[in-house]
Amino acid sequence: MGDGGEARGVGADGNEGLGQDAPPEPSGPSAPAGGRRRLAARLREHPLLGSAVALALLATATTVPIVLAASGDETPCRELPAATRALAEDPAAATRALDPGDDLARFDAVRQLLVHEHPCGDGGEVLGRIVDAATRATGTENPHTLAQARGAFAVAAALNGVELPDGMAPGVARMLAQYVVDQHRWTRSDDDAVRPAVPAGEAGPDDEGWTTYGRFLAPGEAHADFEHTQPYSDIEADPEELVAELAEDPEAFAILYSAERAWLAYYLERLDGQGRDPDYHPKPSKDGYETPDTYWVDSDLEHMADRVGALMKYRARYARDGTIADVTAFDAAVGRYTPGVYLAHTTQVTTRPPMAGIAARYAGRVRGDLMDARHQLLSVVSSWASARKVPKERADVMRQAIDDRYVRALWLTI
Repeated sequence: MGDGGEARGVGADGNEGLGQDAPPEPSGPSAPAGGRRRLAARLREHPLLGSAVALALLATATTVPIVLAASGDETPCRELPAATRALAEDPAAATRALDPGDDLARFDAVRQLLVHEHPCGDGGEVLGRIVDAATRATGTENPHTLAQARGAFAVAAALNGVELPDGMAPGVARMLAQYVVDQHRWTRSDDDAVRPAVPAGEAGPDDEGWTTYGRFLAPGEAHADFEHTQPYSDIEADPEELVAELAEDPEAFAILYSAERAWLAYYLERLDGQGRDPDYHPKPSKDGYETPDTYWVDSDLEHMADRVGALMKYRARYARDGTIADVTAFDAAVGRYTPGVYLAHTTQVTTRPPMAGIAARYAGRVRGDLMDARHQLLSVVSSWASARKVPKERADVMRQAIDDRYVRALWLTI
């Protein structure tokens, strides 16, 4: 976290970043960007000159987005326009503002709205609230609309490689938590993903009960496709890199960690007594190779373990490199922001509610060390398997799938 708006030169995983350039700063139409930066530097070096310039601009009624820093502070901040701030209190308007369109024609406008260098005061928090307002379903029982889902893609793409300003992370984390099923699908950008979001009709299961968009989907819900990319375009979403940035903030960390654990409980309670997806009925293969009917369940469990392992690996890395100055204090803050533990129902659940309700489910009191994620995941599986009388062999396979991928995710980055 920082003053924000700056593309990171190196990604959180040590690879070269793919961040987008910051949008042009608001100014007169003929002012070159380099000239604006030189002017800002001169104003910082000469406070009296800065005051004179400010008075002159006020006299000519010119709007100035830059607020000169107080004496001793080298970095000027930028006030968010009143119209931008108002979006945080108007979800419908925020959705319209962050909807890039099916062809991403408005993506540059979305990026310019969200990416700000050094916003003043609570500007970062306001930007996070705008993200949350624009992409959140209107209620936990309501599905995401296509415009909201496109907005979620646009947010992830606009913030790709950008250092978030202080206060923005929790709002962005809430967006990812709202789309926990969709962001689980992301592995890389894919030319075959032709839209930033897909309508419910295209996300539904095929005649075998399978869909690439996940298991147990709510009817009528649009889905963000974070793998979407376009030929000859640098517009790409990278939820993994975004999570790496968010993991620096204890509240954002707690939101993401809670969403993953809630998703695990939601998922388990919809499986049958053999640990299978009751909706999936694969047809016999013509080539003689039969895909196990538990293949996609095990794959989903591995993805969940990957995501939780990723959070914990960033925590470990940031504790080592000093990004997290006091890991004990960080963990305590995560605990304060965490609703609790999520347990699967002891009987099979057949409902298919929208994604917005997953992280909003009832949470019980945390047992054991919250930051021992391996224990938190495996204990939920064990409790569910015991209550549902899942065969020991199947329960062992499920636990092993989670354990292997969690350890792998943790090891790969430490």
